[in-house]
Amino acid sequence: MANRHTIVLMQNSQNRSTRTFMDYDSTSQAMDGICTLYEKKLKDLNPANRNISYDIADLYNFIDGLSDMSALVYDHSIQAYLPNDRRWIKQRLLQHLKKLANK
Repeated sequence: MANRHTIVLMQNSQNRSTRTFMDYDSTSQAMDGICTLYEKKLKDLNPANRNISYDIADLYNFIDGLSDMSALVYDHSIQAYLPNDRRWIKQRLLQHLKKLANK
């Protein structure tokens, strides 16, 4: 799963013009990208704080607060992208962060 090209699709609000995507070489990089996106938002909201911390529940709330978020992950066996929902993204984020914590 880690070496599969992944496209994260997201929409910040109900306004269709907020639709965007992020393109990653792997699912692991996509999970890092989602964390970085959330961290950037936290820094924008708290510019005076030099050290910002959060837990998985905060990250989940960020994802749930978006109008939409999904991921397309390339499957080499069928040569196509498979869609994954918000729940899948949360599960992968948790696995990814646990893996990073155990390094």
